[in-house]
Amino acid sequence: MSKVFKFGGASVKNPKAIYNLKEIVSSYNENLVIVISAIDKTTNKLELVWKNYLKNETLKSTEIATEIIKFHEAIIEDLELKNTVGFLKLFNDLRLELVDYIGAKTKQENNISYSKIVSFGELFSTLIISSYLNKEGIENQWIDAREFIKTSKNATDSRINWEETKRKINSSLSKDKSYLTQGFIGSNLDGETTTLGREGSDFSAAIFAWSMDVEEVIIWKDVDGLLNADPKWFDKTQILKKISFKEAIELSYLGASVIHPNTVKPLKNKNIPLTIRSFIKKEHKGSSISKVGKDDKSIPSVIYKPNQILLSISSKDYSFIFEEHISDIFSIFSKTGLKVHLMQNSALSFSVCGIIAPSELQVLISKIQEKYTLKYNEKVNLLTIRHFKNLDIPELFKNQEVLIQQRSRSTLRYVLKEKK
Repeated sequence: MSKVFKFGGASVKNPKAIYNLKEIVSSYNENLVIVISAIDKTTNKLELVWKNYLKNETLKSTEIATEIIKFHEAIIEDLELKNTVGFLKLFNDLRLELVDYIGAKTKQENNISYSKIVSFGELFSTLIISSYLNKEGIENQWIDAREFIKTSKNATDSRINWEETKRKINSSLSKDKSYLTQGFIGSNLDGETTTLGREGSDFSAAIFAWSMDVEEVIIWKDVDGLLNADPKWFDKTQILKKISFKEAIELSYLGASVIHPNTVKPLKNKNIPLTIRSFIKKEHKGSSISKVGKDDKSIPSVIYKPNQILLSISSKDYSFIFEEHISDIFSIFSKTGLKVHLMQNSALSFSVCGIIAPSELQVLISKIQEKYTLKYNEKVNLLTIRHFKNLDIPELFKNQEVLIQQRSRSTLRYVLKEKK
Protein backbone atom coordinates (compact mmCIF):
# COMPACT_ATOMS: atom_id res chain seq x y z
CA MET A 1 0.00 0.00 0.00
CA SER A 2 1.65 3.23 -1.08
CA LYS A 3 -0.92 5.99 -0.74
CA VAL A 4 -4.11 7.05 1.01
CA PHE A 5 -6.44 9.33 -0.95
CA LYS A 6 -9.17 11.39 0.68
CA PHE A 7 -12.03 12.97 -1.28
CA GLY A 8 -14.41 15.40 0.44
CA GLY A 9 -18.11 15.94 -0.19
CA ALA A 10 -17.55 18.63 -2.85
CA SER A 11 -15.37 16.26 -4.89
CA VAL A 12 -18.21 13.71 -5.16
CA LYS A 13 -21.20 16.07 -5.21
CA ASN A 14 -22.77 14.74 -8.44
CA PRO A 15 -22.16 12.13 -11.19
CA LYS A 16 -19.82 14.48 -13.09
CA ALA A 17 -17.67 14.87 -9.99
CA ILE A 18 -17.61 11.10 -9.50
CA TYR A 19 -16.46 10.66 -13.11
CA ASN A 20 -13.63 13.07 -12.28
CA LEU A 21 -12.71 11.03 -9.20
CA LYS A 22 -12.52 7.95 -11.42
CA GLU A 23 -10.09 9.75 -13.75
CA ILE A 24 -7.86 10.72 -10.84
CA VAL A 25 -7.83 7.25 -9.29
CA SER A 26 -7.28 5.48 -12.62
CA SER A 27 -4.14 7.57 -13.28
CA TYR A 28 -2.37 5.81 -10.38
CA ASN A 29 -1.12 2.24 -10.68
CA GLU A 30 -0.48 1.68 -6.97
CA ASN A 31 -2.86 0.05 -4.51
CA LEU A 32 -4.76 2.73 -2.63
CA VAL A 33 -6.91 3.27 0.41
CA ILE A 34 -9.57 5.74 -0.76
CA VAL A 35 -11.41 7.61 2.00
CA ILE A 36 -14.60 9.40 0.96
CA SER A 37 -16.98 11.80 2.72
CA ALA A 38 -20.74 12.02 2.37
CA ILE A 39 -21.92 13.43 -0.96
CA ASP A 40 -22.22 17.23 -1.00
CA LYS A 41 -24.46 18.48 1.87
CA THR A 42 -25.85 15.09 2.92
CA THR A 43 -24.46 15.33 6.47
CA ASN A 44 -26.31 18.63 7.02
CA LYS A 45 -29.56 17.01 5.87
CA LEU A 46 -29.01 13.98 8.09
CA GLU A 47 -28.50 16.34 11.02
CA LEU A 48 -32.02 17.64 10.32
CA VAL A 49 -33.25 14.04 10.37
CA TRP A 50 -31.58 13.63 13.77
CA LYS A 51 -33.03 16.86 15.21
CA ASN A 52 -36.54 15.79 14.27
CA TYR A 53 -35.82 12.29 15.60
CA LEU A 54 -35.01 13.84 18.99
CA LYS A 55 -38.33 15.69 18.97
CA ASN A 56 -40.21 12.46 18.08
CA GLU A 57 -41.20 14.06 14.77
CA THR A 58 -41.01 10.69 13.04
CA LEU A 59 -42.99 11.76 9.98
CA LYS A 60 -40.73 14.77 9.35
CA SER A 61 -37.59 12.70 9.93
CA THR A 62 -38.80 10.09 7.49
CA GLU A 63 -39.69 12.71 4.87
CA ILE A 64 -36.17 14.20 4.96
CA ALA A 65 -34.59 10.74 4.97
CA THR A 66 -36.68 9.79 1.94
CA GLU A 67 -35.46 12.90 0.08
CA ILE A 68 -31.87 11.91 0.89
CA ILE A 69 -32.45 8.37 -0.36
CA LYS A 70 -34.06 9.63 -3.60
CA PHE A 71 -31.11 11.96 -4.16
CA HIS A 72 -28.72 9.02 -3.95
CA GLU A 73 -30.99 6.85 -6.12
CA ALA A 74 -30.80 9.51 -8.86
CA ILE A 75 -27.00 9.31 -8.74
CA ILE A 76 -27.24 5.50 -8.90
CA GLU A 77 -29.37 5.85 -12.03
CA ASP A 78 -26.92 8.28 -13.67
CA LEU A 79 -23.98 5.98 -12.91
CA GLU A 80 -25.90 3.04 -14.41
CA LEU A 81 -25.71 0.91 -11.28
CA LYS A 82 -29.37 -0.13 -11.17
CA ASN A 83 -28.60 -3.54 -12.67
CA THR A 84 -25.75 -4.26 -10.28
CA VAL A 85 -27.52 -6.88 -8.17
CA GLY A 86 -25.09 -7.25 -5.26
CA PHE A 87 -24.81 -3.50 -4.90
CA LEU A 88 -28.57 -2.91 -4.91
CA LYS A 89 -29.11 -5.38 -2.09
CA LEU A 90 -26.48 -3.66 0.07
CA PHE A 91 -27.90 -0.20 -0.72
CA ASN A 92 -31.46 -1.30 0.04
CA ASP A 93 -30.33 -2.86 3.31
CA LEU A 94 -28.77 0.47 4.32
CA ARG A 95 -31.84 2.40 3.20
CA LEU A 96 -34.17 0.21 5.28
CA GLU A 97 -31.83 0.36 8.27
CA LEU A 98 -31.99 4.17 8.28
CA VAL A 99 -35.79 4.31 7.94
CA ASP A 100 -36.30 1.60 10.59
CA TYR A 101 -33.93 3.32 13.01
CA ILE A 102 -35.63 6.73 12.90
CA GLY A 103 -39.04 5.06 13.13
CA ALA A 104 -38.21 2.93 16.18
CA LYS A 105 -40.22 3.70 19.31
CA THR A 106 -37.21 3.28 21.61
CA LYS A 107 -34.91 6.27 21.20
CA GLN A 108 -31.18 6.10 21.91
CA GLU A 109 -29.15 8.66 23.85
CA ASN A 110 -28.51 11.90 21.91
CA ASN A 111 -24.87 11.50 20.89
CA ILE A 112 -25.30 7.82 20.03
CA SER A 113 -28.31 8.54 17.82
CA TYR A 114 -26.51 11.49 16.19
CA SER A 115 -23.53 9.37 15.14
CA LYS A 116 -25.74 6.51 13.99
CA ILE A 117 -27.96 8.70 11.79
CA VAL A 118 -25.28 10.91 10.21
CA SER A 119 -23.07 7.88 9.41
CA PHE A 120 -25.45 6.89 6.61
CA GLY A 121 -24.11 9.75 4.44
CA GLU A 122 -20.66 8.16 4.27
CA LEU A 123 -22.07 4.64 3.99
CA PHE A 124 -24.28 5.60 1.01
CA SER A 125 -21.56 7.56 -0.82
CA THR A 126 -18.81 4.96 -0.45
CA LEU A 127 -21.02 2.04 -1.44
CA ILE A 128 -22.09 3.88 -4.61
CA ILE A 129 -18.59 5.01 -5.60
CA SER A 130 -16.93 1.69 -4.83
CA SER A 131 -19.49 -0.13 -7.01
CA TYR A 132 -19.09 2.42 -9.80
CA LEU A 133 -15.29 2.10 -9.82
CA ASN A 134 -15.54 -1.70 -9.93
CA LYS A 135 -18.00 -1.44 -12.83
CA GLU A 136 -15.47 0.76 -14.65
CA GLY A 137 -12.68 -1.78 -14.14
CA ILE A 138 -10.97 -0.07 -11.18
CA GLU A 139 -10.88 -2.93 -8.71
CA ASN A 140 -11.42 -2.08 -5.06
CA GLN A 141 -13.02 -3.59 -1.97
CA TRP A 142 -15.62 -1.63 -0.04
CA ILE A 143 -14.99 -1.81 3.70
CA ASP A 144 -16.91 -0.46 6.68
CA ALA A 145 -14.60 1.89 8.61
CA ARG A 146 -16.50 1.09 11.81
CA GLU A 147 -14.95 -2.37 11.78
CA PHE A 148 -11.45 -0.89 11.84
CA ILE A 149 -11.38 2.56 13.46
CA LYS A 150 -11.92 1.90 17.15
CA THR A 151 -12.68 4.79 19.47
CA SER A 152 -13.54 5.77 23.01
CA LYS A 153 -17.08 5.38 24.30
CA ASN A 154 -17.83 9.04 23.62
CA ALA A 155 -20.06 8.87 20.52
CA THR A 156 -19.07 12.26 19.06
CA ASP A 157 -15.60 13.83 18.76
CA SER A 158 -14.35 10.40 19.78
CA ARG A 159 -10.78 9.67 20.77
CA ILE A 160 -8.97 6.99 18.79
CA ASN A 161 -7.88 3.71 20.36
CA TRP A 162 -4.71 3.69 18.28
CA GLU A 163 -3.31 0.27 19.08
CA GLU A 164 -6.62 -1.56 18.65
CA THR A 165 -7.26 0.33 15.40
CA LYS A 166 -3.82 -0.58 14.07
CA ARG A 167 -4.30 -4.22 15.05
CA LYS A 168 -7.71 -4.39 13.32
CA ILE A 169 -6.43 -2.78 10.13
CA ASN A 170 -3.23 -4.77 9.79
CA SER A 171 -4.83 -8.11 10.64
CA SER A 172 -7.58 -7.72 8.02
CA LEU A 173 -6.33 -5.56 5.14
CA SER A 174 -3.77 -6.55 2.52
CA LYS A 175 -1.23 -4.16 1.00
CA ASP A 176 -1.82 -5.96 -2.31
CA LYS A 177 -5.41 -4.69 -2.72
CA SER A 178 -7.16 -1.33 -3.02
CA TYR A 179 -9.87 -0.41 -0.53
CA LEU A 180 -12.58 2.23 -0.45
CA THR A 181 -13.99 3.33 2.87
CA GLN A 182 -15.67 6.09 4.84
CA GLY A 183 -14.22 9.11 6.55
CA PHE A 184 -15.61 10.59 9.77
CA ILE A 185 -16.99 7.39 11.33
CA GLY A 186 -15.77 4.61 13.60
CA SER A 187 -17.15 2.52 16.44
CA ASN A 188 -16.45 1.98 20.13
CA LEU A 189 -15.63 -1.37 21.68
CA ASP A 190 -19.36 -1.96 22.27
CA GLY A 191 -19.93 -1.77 18.52
CA GLU A 192 -21.85 1.52 18.63
CA THR A 193 -21.26 3.95 15.75
CA THR A 194 -19.11 6.94 16.70
CA THR A 195 -17.98 10.05 14.83
CA LEU A 196 -14.67 11.93 14.82
CA GLY A 197 -16.03 15.49 14.64
CA ARG A 198 -17.24 17.50 11.66
CA GLU A 199 -14.75 17.48 8.77
CA GLY A 200 -13.16 14.42 10.40
CA SER A 201 -12.62 12.55 7.13
CA ASP A 202 -9.10 14.01 6.79
CA PHE A 203 -8.36 12.51 10.20
CA SER A 204 -9.69 9.13 9.02
CA ALA A 205 -7.22 9.20 6.13
CA ALA A 206 -4.39 9.90 8.57
CA ILE A 207 -5.50 7.02 10.81
CA PHE A 208 -5.34 4.51 7.95
CA ALA A 209 -2.01 5.96 6.78
CA TRP A 210 -0.46 5.74 10.26
CA SER A 211 -1.71 2.20 10.77
CA MET A 212 -0.45 0.94 7.40
CA ASP A 213 2.83 2.94 7.15
CA VAL A 214 2.01 4.29 3.70
CA GLU A 215 4.29 6.53 1.64
CA GLU A 216 1.94 9.53 1.25
CA VAL A 217 -1.52 10.93 1.97
CA ILE A 218 -3.18 13.07 -0.71
CA ILE A 219 -6.24 15.14 0.20
CA TRP A 220 -8.16 16.28 -2.90
CA LYS A 221 -9.85 19.66 -2.40
CA ASP A 222 -11.62 22.30 -4.47
CA VAL A 223 -8.74 24.74 -3.83
CA ASP A 224 -5.28 24.76 -5.43
CA GLY A 225 -3.56 23.76 -2.18
CA LEU A 226 -3.08 25.08 1.34
CA LEU A 227 -3.82 28.79 1.06
CA ASN A 228 -2.55 31.50 3.38
CA ALA A 229 -6.12 32.81 3.80
CA ASP A 230 -9.68 31.68 3.18
CA PRO A 231 -10.81 32.94 -0.26
CA LYS A 232 -14.30 33.28 1.17
CA TRP A 233 -13.04 36.28 3.16
CA PHE A 234 -9.97 37.45 1.25
CA ASP A 235 -9.63 38.32 -2.44
CA LYS A 236 -5.88 37.83 -2.73
CA THR A 237 -4.51 34.53 -1.47
CA GLN A 238 -1.22 32.67 -1.93
CA ILE A 239 -0.41 28.97 -1.89
CA LEU A 240 1.88 27.68 0.82
CA LYS A 241 3.70 25.22 -1.42
CA LYS A 242 5.96 23.58 1.15
CA ILE A 243 5.48 23.79 4.90
CA SER A 244 6.62 21.67 7.82
CA PHE A 245 4.49 19.40 9.99
CA LYS A 246 5.09 21.81 12.87
CA GLU A 247 3.77 24.80 10.92
CA ALA A 248 0.75 22.82 9.69
CA ILE A 249 -0.10 21.82 13.27
CA GLU A 250 0.14 25.46 14.34
CA LEU A 251 -2.09 26.61 11.47
CA SER A 252 -4.70 23.90 12.10
CA TYR A 253 -4.75 24.73 15.83
CA LEU A 254 -5.21 28.42 15.00
CA GLY A 255 -8.19 27.50 12.81
CA ALA A 256 -6.99 27.03 9.22
CA SER A 257 -10.00 25.35 7.63
CA VAL A 258 -8.21 23.26 4.98
CA ILE A 259 -6.68 20.86 7.53
CA HIS A 260 -8.60 19.03 10.26
CA PRO A 261 -6.71 19.78 13.54
CA ASN A 262 -6.05 16.09 14.35
CA THR A 263 -4.79 15.10 10.90
CA VAL A 264 -1.15 16.14 10.96
CA LYS A 265 0.15 14.67 14.24
CA PRO A 266 -0.11 10.94 13.36
CA LEU A 267 1.49 11.66 9.98
CA LYS A 268 4.33 13.57 11.63
CA ASN A 269 4.90 10.69 14.05
CA LYS A 270 5.49 8.34 11.11
CA ASN A 271 7.06 11.00 8.81
CA ILE A 272 4.37 10.43 6.16
CA PRO A 273 4.10 13.44 3.78
CA LEU A 274 0.69 15.05 3.33
CA THR A 275 -0.16 16.64 -0.03
CA ILE A 276 -3.18 18.88 -0.63
CA ARG A 277 -4.17 18.98 -4.30
CA SER A 278 -7.00 20.33 -6.43
CA PHE A 279 -9.44 17.83 -7.95
CA ILE A 280 -10.36 20.60 -10.41
CA LYS A 281 -6.83 21.56 -11.55
CA LYS A 282 -5.33 18.09 -11.42
CA GLU A 283 -2.13 19.21 -13.14
CA HIS A 284 -1.20 21.46 -10.19
CA LYS A 285 1.16 19.99 -7.61
CA GLY A 286 -0.62 21.67 -4.70
CA SER A 287 0.89 21.96 -1.23
CA SER A 288 3.26 19.58 0.49
CA ILE A 289 3.46 19.15 4.26
CA SER A 290 6.53 17.23 5.41
CA LYS A 291 9.50 17.29 7.75
CA VAL A 292 11.02 20.42 6.20
CA GLY A 293 9.05 23.45 5.00
CA LYS A 294 10.70 26.29 3.13
CA ASP A 295 7.52 28.42 3.18
CA ASP A 296 6.99 28.28 6.96
CA LYS A 297 7.81 31.93 7.56
CA SER A 298 7.99 33.47 4.10
CA ILE A 299 4.26 34.11 3.61
CA PRO A 300 1.96 35.51 6.34
CA SER A 301 -1.19 33.47 6.96
CA VAL A 302 -4.45 35.14 7.96
CA ILE A 303 -7.11 33.06 9.71
CA TYR A 304 -10.57 34.49 10.38
CA LYS A 305 -13.05 32.61 12.57
CA PRO A 306 -16.39 34.43 12.93
CA ASN A 307 -19.25 33.71 15.35
CA GLN A 308 -17.20 32.82 18.41
CA ILE A 309 -18.13 33.41 22.04
CA LEU A 310 -15.99 35.40 24.47
CA LEU A 311 -16.24 34.47 28.17
CA SER A 312 -14.71 36.54 30.98
CA ILE A 313 -14.78 34.60 34.26
CA SER A 314 -13.88 35.92 37.73
CA SER A 315 -14.32 34.71 41.29
CA LYS A 316 -17.36 35.97 43.19
CA ASP A 317 -15.26 37.23 46.11
CA TYR A 318 -12.67 39.03 43.94
CA SER A 319 -9.90 36.59 44.90
CA PHE A 320 -7.12 35.81 42.43
CA ILE A 321 -7.70 33.30 39.65
CA PHE A 322 -5.35 30.42 40.51
CA GLU A 323 -4.54 27.12 38.83
CA GLU A 324 -7.25 25.24 40.73
CA HIS A 325 -9.88 27.68 39.40
CA ILE A 326 -8.66 27.24 35.82
CA SER A 327 -8.68 23.45 36.24
CA ASP A 328 -12.27 23.59 37.48
CA ILE A 329 -13.30 25.94 34.64
CA PHE A 330 -11.77 23.64 32.01
CA SER A 331 -13.65 20.72 33.50
CA ILE A 332 -16.87 22.66 32.78
CA PHE A 333 -15.65 23.41 29.24
CA SER A 334 -14.94 19.73 28.65
CA LYS A 335 -18.37 18.60 29.86
CA THR A 336 -20.25 21.16 27.76
CA GLY A 337 -18.14 20.83 24.60
CA LEU A 338 -16.64 24.35 24.43
CA LYS A 339 -13.67 24.38 22.04
CA VAL A 340 -11.20 26.99 23.24
CA HIS A 341 -9.35 28.96 20.56
CA LEU A 342 -7.74 31.70 22.68
CA MET A 343 -7.03 32.28 26.39
CA GLN A 344 -5.99 35.30 28.43
CA ASN A 345 -5.82 35.81 32.18
CA SER A 346 -5.23 38.59 34.69
CA ALA A 347 -5.19 38.57 38.49
CA LEU A 348 -8.98 38.64 38.76
CA SER A 349 -10.25 37.40 35.41
CA PHE A 350 -9.81 34.47 33.03
CA SER A 351 -11.01 35.07 29.47
CA VAL A 352 -11.46 32.54 26.68
CA CYS A 353 -12.66 32.82 23.11
CA GLY A 354 -14.08 29.70 21.52
CA ILE A 355 -17.02 27.97 19.94
CA ILE A 356 -19.82 25.85 21.37
CA ALA A 357 -22.95 24.19 20.05
CA PRO A 358 -25.93 26.58 20.50
CA SER A 359 -27.82 23.84 22.37
CA GLU A 360 -25.06 23.71 25.02
CA LEU A 361 -24.54 27.46 25.52
CA GLN A 362 -27.09 27.96 28.29
CA VAL A 363 -25.85 24.85 30.07
CA LEU A 364 -22.30 26.26 29.97
CA ILE A 365 -23.43 29.66 31.28
CA SER A 366 -25.45 28.10 34.12
CA LYS A 367 -22.61 25.84 35.26
CA ILE A 368 -20.08 28.68 35.30
CA GLN A 369 -22.46 31.01 37.16
CA GLU A 370 -22.91 28.45 39.93
CA LYS A 371 -19.37 29.25 41.15
CA TYR A 372 -18.13 32.32 39.29
CA THR A 373 -19.09 35.73 37.98
CA LEU A 374 -19.46 35.64 34.22
CA LYS A 375 -19.58 38.25 31.49
CA TYR A 376 -19.82 37.11 27.90
CA ASN A 377 -20.16 38.33 24.34
CA GLU A 378 -21.73 36.28 21.58
CA LYS A 379 -20.90 36.64 17.88
CA VAL A 380 -17.36 37.89 18.30
CA ASN A 381 -14.76 37.25 15.59
CA LEU A 382 -11.27 35.79 16.01
CA LEU A 383 -8.57 37.08 13.68
CA THR A 384 -5.11 35.49 13.65
CA ILE A 385 -2.10 36.67 11.61
CA ARG A 386 0.72 34.14 11.55
CA HIS A 387 4.21 35.47 10.65
CA PHE A 388 2.95 39.04 10.46
CA LYS A 389 4.99 41.66 8.60
CA ASN A 390 3.52 44.66 10.39
CA LEU A 391 1.19 45.44 13.29
CA ASP A 392 -1.74 46.80 11.30
CA ILE A 393 -5.15 45.13 11.34
CA PRO A 394 -6.17 44.33 7.74
CA GLU A 395 -8.37 47.03 6.23
CA LEU A 396 -11.32 44.62 6.04
CA PHE A 397 -11.56 44.49 9.87
CA LYS A 398 -10.70 48.06 10.90
CA ASN A 399 -14.36 48.92 11.50
CA GLN A 400 -14.56 46.29 14.27
CA GLU A 401 -13.93 46.95 17.97
CA VAL A 402 -10.86 45.21 19.44
CA LEU A 403 -11.84 43.35 22.63
CA ILE A 404 -8.60 41.40 23.09
CA GLN A 405 -5.20 41.72 21.43
CA GLN A 406 -2.36 39.21 21.83
CA ARG A 407 1.08 39.25 20.29
CA SER A 408 3.95 36.76 20.26
CA ARG A 409 7.13 36.73 18.15
CA SER A 410 5.31 35.00 15.29
CA THR A 411 1.58 35.53 15.78
CA LEU A 412 -0.91 38.37 16.22
CA ARG A 413 -4.40 37.55 17.50
CA TYR A 414 -7.46 39.75 17.89
CA VAL A 415 -10.91 39.18 19.32
CA LEU A 416 -13.16 41.57 17.40
CA LYS A 417 -16.76 42.72 17.72
CA GLU A 418 -18.85 44.39 15.03
CA LYS A 419 -19.64 47.98 16.01
CA LYS A 420 -23.34 48.73 16.34
